[in-house]
Amino acid sequence: MNIARILLSIVFICCMAWLWYPYLSQPINTAVNEEELIAKPDYTATALKQTAYDQKGKISHKVTAEKMELYQQLGFTFFQRPIFTLYNEQQIWQVSAVEATLYENNQLIFEGDVIAKNLTHNGMIENINAENIQVDIKLMTMFSQQPVILTGPNLEITGKGLKADLKAEIVELTNHTRTIYYDQ
Repeated sequence: MNIARILLSIVFICCMAWLWYPYLSQPINTAVNEEELIAKPDYTATALKQTAYDQKGKISHKVTAEKMELYQQLGFTFFQRPIFTLYNEQQIWQVSAVEATLYENNQLIFEGDVIAKNLTHNGMIENINAENIQVDIKLMTMFSQQPVILTGPNLEITGKGLKADLKAEIVELTNHTRTIYYDQ
């Protein structure tokens, strides 16, 4: 009886090894490979130049960037060294940064040495400098919770936090720190 049990045990172990072999021989990196596939851009462009128009056929905004990566599944587009020019009936603003991320809901987040220039002449505010600015392209608004510096022809205003409505031409600091007026 002992030999029969031993032979039955050997046959059982061989069958189990044969059934489990495909599962045990799979590489462990399959989960990592799937993550890598998701993290790879669907589309990449270098030296990007793009113009977008609104429903009336007027220029809404222009984009230039050293590099653009579209992540369709994740729902965003990443830009390196972007320059966005936002057109409004009254004003034209040009926003540049080290990098920016555009989400599907037209929310654009600029990060790293952000400079927003008012390209309209005779504006009270000429430049807005911050480390981070969020722009809503459809609503033409800017928002930041970081320290900001507003400069104009004869003044410099510093503070923390910014709310700007570019259509209504209203720029508001959440926490005003200091204003310096220069002689003309």
